[in-house]
Amino acid sequence: MNKAKGCETMVRPFVKMHGCGNDYIYFDCLREPLPNPEALSVRLSERHFGIGGDGIVLICPSHTADARMRMFNLDGSEGKMCGNAIRCVGKYLYESGAVPREEMSIETLSGIRRLHLATAGGEVSSVRVDMGRAELAAAHIPVDAAGFGVEPCEPVIGRPLQVGGREFAVTCVSMGNPHCVVFLEEDVDALDLARLGPLFEFHPLFPDRINTEFCNPLPGGEFKMRVWERGSGETLACGTGACASAVAACLTGRAEWGHDIKIRLRGGELTIHCTDEAVYMTGGATTVFKGEVEL
Repeated sequence: MNKAKGCETMVRPFVKMHGCGNDYIYFDCLREPLPNPEALSVRLSERHFGIGGDGIVLICPSHTADARMRMFNLDGSEGKMCGNAIRCVGKYLYESGAVPREEMSIETLSGIRRLHLATAGGEVSSVRVDMGRAELAAAHIPVDAAGFGVEPCEPVIGRPLQVGGREFAVTCVSMGNPHCVVFLEEDVDALDLARLGPLFEFHPLFPDRINTEFCNPLPGGEFKMRVWERGSGETLACGTGACASAVAACLTGRAEWGHDIKIRLRGGELTIHCTDEAVYMTGGATTVFKGEVEL
């Protein structure tokens, strides 16, 4: 602790890490909790007056897994799951010596996720995450089933949705958080996501708001994806979004179950493998820099 003008100031170390350009500020809370993470995420994630990132991630102790991950978005809201962040958590735990194993489990608000780490020379090069089974029932995503013309227990696959004065065919999937996937023939790089993204996020048929993926099918069964994340806006990558897009591609006949599907994001590439039992995501995790911040 440092004291200034009669007030105690806390200085905490942090690690800036990214997965496919999806960057977060990571705090090791295994021995000491971090106060008021909601407000800290808003302040520290600001790219001009803070450290800069898509949010903050706390690495906490767990009674049911090797560690627990908490993730907070740019607006201070807590996310249930983040595929890119969980790979970075695995990298941090291994390389710091906190969990010196290539197989580990991480507790999240969406359940326990199991990781397999590929390592070389004491460093993690990539991480494969068992993301669990995709949830397709409209009520459990959640989306307004009646608004899509389906029963609450039924999936929303290729259903029409009016957004911003045009109709989109959407497929809805939960990978621990809600996703709406849109396949387009037009180049997704040309989309005005700053306008479209919030219209999807706050659409009345999505009671908890929604993450939206806009995808172009590519030759060889690959897909190009842009994402608008609830609470954060457009990001360079979204791990759960890539998983949801791969599931949606299988559901709509654009890809095959049981085969590797490559998702090209603005910040890198992820490989997704979909089965009836689980969705597996493989990708890199990178340390950008380490530092200390006065809280």
